[in-house]
Amino acid sequence: QVQLVESGGGLVQPGGSLRLSCAASGFTFSANIMSWVRQVPGKGLEWVSSINSGCGITSYADSVKGRFTISRDNAKNTLYLQMNSLKPEETAVYYCQKTTTGVKGQGTQVTVSS
Repeated sequence: QVQLVESGGGLVQPGGSLRLSCAASGFTFSANIMSWVRQVPGKGLEWVSSINSGCGITSYADSVKGRFTISRDNAKNTLYLQMNSLKPEETAVYYCQKTTTGVKGQGTQVTVSS
């Protein structure tokens, strides 16, 4: 079955950086579009970024464009999200998602606070 395990979250000061990872298994990772989404408690899921399965074309929410970078290593079945210049309002649980089905992992907490 599909399994997605996120890691790399934590507490960071405003303006700081974090790199999230997502280890995928149970499906052909290299053939699938993958995404990062996030959720603030009490609010709905917010799409952050996606990367396609072929030549690595990426897309970003306007709010993170220029600060976040999504990437993937198909040899390691791993998805990444490099987050720079983090803002307090980006405190959320971050999930990686198999885009076509919506299946996501358990999430990793990112807290941006001084």
